[in-house]
Amino acid sequence: MAAAFLLCPRLALPLRRGSRLLVSCSASASASSSGVGFVLRFHQSPFPQNRRRSCVVHLNDSIYDVTVWNRTESKCDPLLSLGAKFESSPARVASSCNVTFAMLADPESAAEVACGTNGAAEGMAPGKGYVDVSTVDDATSKLIGKHITSTGASFLEAPVSGSKKPAEDGLLIFLTAGDESLYKRVAPLLDVMGKSRFYLGGVGNGATMKLVVNMVMGSMMVSFAEGLLLSEKVGLDPNTIVEVISQGAINAPMFSLKGPSMVKAAYPTAFPLKHQQKDLRLALALAESVSQPIPTAAAANELYKVAKSLGLADHDFSAVIEALKAKVQSSQQ
Repeated sequence: MAAAFLLCPRLALPLRRGSRLLVSCSASASASSSGVGFVLRFHQSPFPQNRRRSCVVHLNDSIYDVTVWNRTESKCDPLLSLGAKFESSPARVASSCNVTFAMLADPESAAEVACGTNGAAEGMAPGKGYVDVSTVDDATSKLIGKHITSTGASFLEAPVSGSKKPAEDGLLIFLTAGDESLYKRVAPLLDVMGKSRFYLGGVGNGATMKLVVNMVMGSMMVSFAEGLLLSEKVGLDPNTIVEVISQGAINAPMFSLKGPSMVKAAYPTAFPLKHQQKDLRLALALAESVSQPIPTAAAANELYKVAKSLGLADHDFSAVIEALKAKVQSSQQ
């Protein structure tokens, strides 16, 4: 999800797939409020040219300049060309603003950027806030929160439901937990990028909610893929299956969006398969920790693992259908 949507509604920036950025917005001389920062990891493909605009945000009549960080500075070039500034570490970016947002690929990356050497925590201090938008397990979220709050700063976890298209349209759903005063403080920023936000209480609840949501999503996709393949096998038109489902009680936007491409064996990446499998893995660990059986999700996870072994990790998670195709081919040999 592009930093642009936190900075300006309907704004997207050109970013390379797999890049990891830290973006800070510091108030200009004419602004009346304090700076805001973003620590981000992007997996989307570059955004449309017609959505690219200057890296300046107008929030509550205040203007913010954008500062970015990446381990490879050249990956920031698309943002720098739009007027952003570069900083040399997460710590330096975080120290230049009052609130820092983080969005990383996995628990390891989230912890490293927040708590590692020259990490964002080193730039934190009383009065500052850290909002982690990464999808991680509750233990990692609590670890990051502990490091951040030890500096006197405030911590809020805020994983999102939604991928590339909702990010482009400002329709993400924020699942927040942690410091309630920080939640209220950053609410205007969340409203720029999202269509709704939930405050769920103590740290860990946001991470847990996101894992449950993505567990359901991953399992639904596997069932949908099975339906498409079965319909084709018995002589039905899978495109008609997509249409029928879209008009019934089990309709979900995901089916209408992904179905036509899946029928064509095309999987343009909105949410990488490797991240869906990671979330299922974390959900399984969560379920085990409370002795809750989730056999459907466990079976789905195995199929995503097969799809990864087929070289589909960076494809959209709808490519899990190829794992089912591979099972059919294997049984026929």
